[in-house]
Formats: sequence, C-alpha cells, structure tokens
Amino acid sequence: MPSTYLSLHYHIIFSTKHRQPSILDSWRSELHKYLGGTVNGLDGISQGCGGVADHVHLLVGLKATHCLADFVRELKKSATAWVRENQGDPNFAWQEGYAAFTISAPSRADVQGYIRDQESRHRKRTFHEELIVFLEKAGVVFDAKYLD
Repeated sequence: MPSTYLSLHYHIIFSTKHRQPSILDSWRSELHKYLGGTVNGLDGISQGCGGVADHVHLLVGLKATHCLADFVRELKKSATAWVRENQGDPNFAWQEGYAAFTISAPSRADVQGYIRDQESRHRKRTFHEELIVFLEKAGVVFDAKYLD
C-alpha cells in the first residue's frame, strides 16, 4: 500500500482549575470557537466543541504524527492565554490533566450531538458524575481521589 490511511478521532474533556465555574455565558461560545480554531491551527481537525461553566468537550481528528499529550497541552496553553488576554481574567487556568477517549468513525455524529447538548445534560448530572460514567464505560481504571 503506497500511502497511510487513518481514522483517529478523540473525545477530549478537560475542566477549569478546581472545577470553578470560570467560563462565563457571555463569552463561552467565543471560547468554543477559539478552541476549534486552535485545533485546526495545531493541524488537527475540529469536529465539535462545547461545554459549560466548568469544563469543555472537544471532538478532534488527529494525524499519526500528533502526540495526544502534546496536542492537549498546547490547546490548553493557547486557550488559557486567550481567556486571560481577551476576557480580562488574569487568574484563569485549566485543571491539570484531561480525559481522552477514542471514537469510531460511525460514532462521531453521536458524540457531536452529545457535545452540542451540554447545557441540558448538565441540568441533570454534574461534571464529576459525567466523568465517572465516561471512565467506567471505557473501562479506565481510576482513583476517585484524583477526580476532584
């Protein structure tokens, strides 16, 4: 085969520092657009971005040459700078770490819908509860003390 063909899609989730509701309604959609643009700027493919006051969800396509940890680090670093400079919050920060789950191509539309529907989903379930469901469903072993 003379070429390489990949379908590498990730559902990435990360929260604000101490899960503070720091992402204000007044600029949340701008942040989501900025994150999507940053994904593209990092040579990824933005396929969805959403969230609520204390966390974000992204669906991204990555290349084989991407290192997921480096990609997320640069994404969070860029978004932090954007919030601090453009929203006047010099103390804004993301929590250390993130969650990332591989997504099959046929599941992308469902994940995009899930990301779009964050506001209504979090009327029923906290981010902490949501994250536990994702981790358990994916079979990820975790220590609950690191989820706060």
